[in-house]
Amino acid sequence: MKIVIFGLTISSSWGNGHATLWRGLCKHLVRLGHTIVFFERDLPYYAGARDIHELPGGELKLFSDWESVRPIANQDLRDADIAIVTSYCPDAIAATDLILMEGRTLPVFYDLDTPVTLSRIVAGETVPYIGPRGLADFDLVLSFTGGPRISHEFRSRLGARHIEPLYGHVDTDIHRPVPPLPHYRADLSYLGTYSDDRQRTLEALFVAPARDRHDLRFLIGGAQYPDDFPWSPNIYFVRHLPPSEHAAFFASSRLTLNVTRRAMAQMGWCPSGRLFEAAACGVPILSDSWEGIETFFAPGDEILLAKDEDDTLAALAMPDAELRRIARRGRERTIDRHTSDKRANELVAMFERAASVRVRQQQPEEV
Repeated sequence: MKIVIFGLTISSSWGNGHATLWRGLCKHLVRLGHTIVFFERDLPYYAGARDIHELPGGELKLFSDWESVRPIANQDLRDADIAIVTSYCPDAIAATDLILMEGRTLPVFYDLDTPVTLSRIVAGETVPYIGPRGLADFDLVLSFTGGPRISHEFRSRLGARHIEPLYGHVDTDIHRPVPPLPHYRADLSYLGTYSDDRQRTLEALFVAPARDRHDLRFLIGGAQYPDDFPWSPNIYFVRHLPPSEHAAFFASSRLTLNVTRRAMAQMGWCPSGRLFEAAACGVPILSDSWEGIETFFAPGDEILLAKDEDDTLAALAMPDAELRRIARRGRERTIDRHTSDKRANELVAMFERAASVRVRQQQPEEV
C-alpha cells in the first residue's frame, strides 16, 4: 500500500510525543513493503531541533505553507491507498478536505491526543484539527487511548463510524538495554517534556522524595522546564534528549518514573510511548496509577505504582534484586506485546478491515 500521512512532526522529537511513535511505525511499515509519504509543515521550533532529515525507505515532505504544497499532496493522493490526518496537524482540516475531494483513498484520522481532544469537545471548545463535520467522513478513526468510553464519545460527539485503539509502542532497534553512562547516573530518573498538568504529580512523586533523600541522585531529562521549577541540590537536569540518547538515559537509572498527563490519567487506558521505551531499556518503572494500567503491565510484578511520596520512597528502598526482577518482567511484557513492529502489523490489519467495509458499502444492493 501507499500511505500518505499529514502529521504534526516526524522530523523533530523536541517537545512532542508524536515523532518517536511515527518513526517506529513508519520504519516497520516500510519493512512490511508499504510506501510512506509524510507531509509536515516546517515550523521554526521543530526546525531548530530537527533530529532526522529524511525518512528511510519513504519520503519526508517539509513545506512552508499549505497552498504551496497542495498540488504536490494532491498528486501523491492520486495513487495512494491510505491517507491519514493526525491530531495537532497544523493543516488537518485543509488536508481532510483534499483527501475527501480526491475520493479514492481510504481516509483515516489518528488522534494521538484523545483525552485532550475529548476534554476540549466536552468543554465546548474549538479543536483546530477537526472540522465542522467532526469525524463522520473518515472510514477509520484511530485512538491513542482505549477503554470503554472511547467508541461512545467519538460516535456521539464527533460522528465517528469505525473506531479502534492504536496504543503507544517502542522501537526496540533504538530502545534496548545498553551500558550505563556516568553523566546519566540516577537513583530515580524522569524523562518528559514539562507540562503544567503533570507538575503536581511530579512534585509529589519526584521532587518531594528528592528533598527527603539528599543522599540520592535524581535526574530529569526534557524540554520546556521553567526557571521557577522547584529544583533541589540533588536534582540534576539534562535539556532535551534525542531518541538516540534515551536508552543510555534509562539504562543509567536504578529506577525511572512515569507521570501521565491529567486528561490521559482521568480517561484511563492511556499508556504513553515513554512507558514502553523505559521498559524495553530494562529499567524498573514506577508510575502513577490510572484505570486500565493492568491491561498493559501487571502491578507489583512488571511495574510499580505510586500515589504519593511514601510510595516513591518505598520503591527506592527495595532491594536491587527485586527491582531487577520487575525490570526483566516489564521488558518481557513489552517485547511480547508493545513493539513498533507489532503495532505496524495491527495497523495494517485495521486498514484491511476498514477497506473491506468500504468495498461492501460501495457495492450496489441486489434487486
